[in-house]
This record gives sequence, C-alpha cells and structure tokens, in this order.
Amino acid sequence: MKRHTRLVLVLSLLLLLLAALSLVTGRGGQWLALPSDEAEARLLRLILWELRLPRLVLALLVGAALGLSGAVLQGLTRNPLAEPGLLGVSSGAALGAVIAIYTGLGFAWSLSIPLLGLAGAFGATALTLALGGGGGVLVLILAGAAVSALMLAGTALVLNLAPNPYAAYEITQWMMGSLTDRSWHEVLLAAPFVVAGVVLLLSTGRALDALGLGELQAASLGVDLARLRRRVLLGTALAVGAATAVTGAIGFIGLLAPHLVRARVGHEPGRVLWPAALCGALLLLASDLATRVLPVQPELKLGVLTALVGAPFFLWLVWRMKRVAP
Repeated sequence: MKRHTRLVLVLSLLLLLLAALSLVTGRGGQWLALPSDEAEARLLRLILWELRLPRLVLALLVGAALGLSGAVLQGLTRNPLAEPGLLGVSSGAALGAVIAIYTGLGFAWSLSIPLLGLAGAFGATALTLALGGGGGVLVLILAGAAVSALMLAGTALVLNLAPNPYAAYEITQWMMGSLTDRSWHEVLLAAPFVVAGVVLLLSTGRALDALGLGELQAASLGVDLARLRRRVLLGTALAVGAATAVTGAIGFIGLLAPHLVRARVGHEPGRVLWPAALCGALLLLASDLATRVLPVQPELKLGVLTALVGAPFFLWLVWRMKRVAP
C-alpha cells in the first residue's frame, strides 16, 4: 500500500473516532448517558441532532477548507509560510460580519452575520484579484497583504466606533472564532460554498505539481498560470470565506495541516491536498473537543486555542527555515 493511501486511511479512521467522541462529549468533558425513559431519549435526540451534529459537521467542513486551502496556497506560492489569510479572504469575511454586528443587523436577523461575512470575503477577493491578478505570484501576495491590512483597519475602525460596550463585546467574541451554538442554518449556508471551493482547489493538483518545477517549465507543460491563480483565489474565497463567515476567525490550521502531512507523502504539492484537508478537519475537531474538555471558565474560544498551539509551531518553522537557509 502506498504511503499516500495509507496516510489517507489512517487520517480518515482517526477522524471517524474523534467524530464519535465529539458527539458524546459535552461542556466540562461530561459524557452523554444512555436514556432511562422516553423523556430522556427525546432530550438526547434533541442534543445530538440540534447541538452536537451541526457543530461536528461545521468542524469537518471548516477544518477541511482551511487545511486544503493552506496546502494549495503553499504549492502556488512555493512558500511554506503561506496560509489562507494571505490573500485577505479571512479579514474580508471578518469585516463583513463585524459590520453586521455593528449596525444591529446581527441581532435582528442572525443569518445577516454570515451573509455579510461572505460578501466581505468575495469583496476582498475581487479587490486582491483586481490589484494583483495581472502580475506574478509575488504581486498577488503583495496585493493580498495590502487588502488584508485594509480589511483589518476597517475592522479596527468599526470596533473603535462601536455604539455601546455590548456591541464591542459581541464583535470581540465573534472575532475569536467558535463553533458554539452553531445550528443547521449556518451549516446549510456555508456548506454549498465550502464544497464548491474544495472542488475547485482539489482540481489544481496536477497544475501545482507542474508549477513545482518552475513557472517556465509549468507554462511549457501547458499550465495557464493566470487561470491557475484565479482558480486558487476563487476556491479560497468560496471555502475559507464561507468558513470564516459562520465561525469567525480561526488561524493556523491552514498553516499546520500541510506541514504535518507533507513529509509522509513526499513533496509533490498535488499529493498533499487530500491528506491536508483530512488533517485540517482532524486538527479543528480535536481543538473544538479540547475547548469542551479543558477546565477553563468561561469556555476557551476555538480561535484562541488554535493560536496558542499554532504560534509556537510557526516560530519553530521560521527557526528551522533559518537553519537550513543557505
């Protein structure tokens, strides 16, 4: 059995086991007990169907979107430090959601937060493409960095102008990222965009393999580099934009997942995609489970936990690159 296939099977098995554990574990690490009568059985079904299962599905969708987009962006830019926030998608989604909370739409209609988040993600993507779409990878990265800085400045401005402390508190809470209290409404809203983005990103595997040889060699093999960049940008906007719009900002999953699997499947970018998606889902699900188990009150936010774990890994990666650099 090839290493790639074996890794996919192992990750899939671990994901199934962790998904089952997620369904039966609640806040404070409490486990669901078997019902003793019909009333308890109805309550158990309600907890599983309305609370645990939507949270599980979102964790799988969001984690896979972040892990896959990180792998694709690292292959496109040939930069091991690339991650989904590189192109301004996450910060654009955050700005849109924050505007919904600031204007009060989020309190009048809860779905306005993810909808405006999606609009912000697509707006940031369109701006990045308009600024850097005609140049090379470096120009695209610079355009994404500029758009990301602009979106973050807008978010800070909205937070500064928040009309009351409660609005500022809600904005801060959302920006820390969480899967708590998410329902099937958020799943149904995000799933079509995430799935469409994942399909687009998975279709780039062969082109990324060719690009690993260099831009000139990839072009000689028939790869349309401008079209590839547009496909990656659109796929990232769909998948990561929808994910961020419903969960808030969750960092480092897109950076960690590709690195954790790359050494086990080889350094061909196309072979990293599926394992990175599975690893991203596994990391996010494990992190979400940890927020419920850790004895911290109030419950630790998902984005905070991933940052606490991801930041040291990022520093180690920079240190390692510095050591091996010529």
